[in-house]
Amino acid sequence: MLVSLSIRHFVIVDGLELEFAPGFTVLTGETGAGKSILIDALLLALGERADADVVREGAARSDIAAEFRPTAAVACWLAERELAGDDAGLVLVRRTVDASGRSRSFINGASVTLAQLRELGEQLVDVHGQHEHQSLLRPAAQLALLDEHGALSEASAAVALAFAAWRSERQARERAEAMAASALAEQERLRWIVDELGALAPAPGEWAQVEQEHRRLSHAAGLLDGARVAVDALGESDSAAASLVAAAATRLGQLAGYDSRLAPIIELLQGAQVQLDEAVSALQKYVDRSDLDASRLADVEARVAALHGAARRFQVAPEALNDLLAESRDKLAALAAASDLEALRSREATAQTRYDEAARALGQLRAAAAKRMGTEVTRAMQDLSMAGGRFEVQLHAGEPSAHGNERAEFMVAAHGGVALKPLARVASGGELARISLAIAVITSAATPVPTLIFDEVDAGIGGAVAETVGRLLKQLGQSRQVLCVTHLPQVAARGDQHYAVSKAVDAEQRPLSTLERLERRARVEELARMLGGQAITETTRKHAREMLAG
Repeated sequence: MLVSLSIRHFVIVDGLELEFAPGFTVLTGETGAGKSILIDALLLALGERADADVVREGAARSDIAAEFRPTAAVACWLAERELAGDDAGLVLVRRTVDASGRSRSFINGASVTLAQLRELGEQLVDVHGQHEHQSLLRPAAQLALLDEHGALSEASAAVALAFAAWRSERQARERAEAMAASALAEQERLRWIVDELGALAPAPGEWAQVEQEHRRLSHAAGLLDGARVAVDALGESDSAAASLVAAAATRLGQLAGYDSRLAPIIELLQGAQVQLDEAVSALQKYVDRSDLDASRLADVEARVAALHGAARRFQVAPEALNDLLAESRDKLAALAAASDLEALRSREATAQTRYDEAARALGQLRAAAAKRMGTEVTRAMQDLSMAGGRFEVQLHAGEPSAHGNERAEFMVAAHGGVALKPLARVASGGELARISLAIAVITSAATPVPTLIFDEVDAGIGGAVAETVGRLLKQLGQSRQVLCVTHLPQVAARGDQHYAVSKAVDAEQRPLSTLERLERRARVEELARMLGGQAITETTRKHAREMLAG
């Protein structure tokens, strides 16, 4: 739900900080005071088109920020895109528009594209009363709403899975048919690679090991000779380093009694003597354990030559031979399986049959749900100054898809004796708003969007119908957060919260819209104004108090 809205330098609004609560909130005020501008600001924050005209005259930019308490679906959407903020219980959307018309969009402080902002906005707020803001006008949304209202999500998901499986089998069959002409030649080429490399049997990481062993064996004589020379120089010759160091240490030890400063030097020489002895011992072990294996060297040289030759033939690096063998085996197996076109066609036919069965079952459920929804919305229309009006959900055959074999179209006759027309072609904005209200109330349990906004849904109605509209909006506010811009006191009196919008001028004589949350006494005055115009009397105040009490 919407928690707060901050507006800076937007059209005739200089600065507003608004907080919203659950339930039914009404916004009232004189014509032109800026009631709808607040809705426009919220929609701008959620991705509506922006231009330089929205920036208040004299300001550098407009800045709109809205804070929402997200649903589980919205929280999941944010997490998938790494846009979840520090406070998982809230989501902050923000939009700025500068005087040149350039805009920037943010979700929880992270810069996002306008498309991302709109995608999130569609999950947070739905506005009724303006053609361009009506999700109900989109065919896909109409079908989704029918499925939600009919509790058909499980059947719809089964159709989507069946369609995906059918499409996968169809694509496999199409690929096999396209490859049929060249499959034989490709199989021969792959079989040659598999036979050649299978006989060679290159192991993973073998090339690096063979190279290292070849270098060692090919330099074995030099390694042994060098090690023996080092043993003589360090420990076995008459002038060996170990003997010289030991002699130096002994001589200095004899002199240390005369000068204590020689003691640390003697310790260093003794340590060096130990290190030299260990080095000689290690070299001697190296010499004893090393041998010049000519036959092993020949074997390794032959293996290196075989790997090199195969790499040249197949035009890959020697270390990639094992990967080439595995890849060729996989491709050969896939081609062998794909070459069985009859098996592929059989699997495709089975998948199509499963889809057809799931889609047929969904279609039957949709037909029943469409009939129920049409009856319920038609009944609600009678209370909304649309006597004789009808609502139908028509299902039309369509191409098989993940959504089934049909598409839904909402059809409306606003009055008796009028032909049914698509909802998108309803001429009157007031009629469209009231029909949308009827649909919203009937389907409120299924509507996933937590905040609904009705912009002047009371156009062209009054009296008992106005009371019905107020009652329906109050009812809708029990399961959703509802905001309503209204001119009718019967609707305004039903609100759980009431904001009044007024228009003045600032110090520079520019129009300025302000907003105030009304408590009971102020609500009485506002309702009295709505009932009687500028001349507020005790009679209108009494009537206003009675409406609030009711």
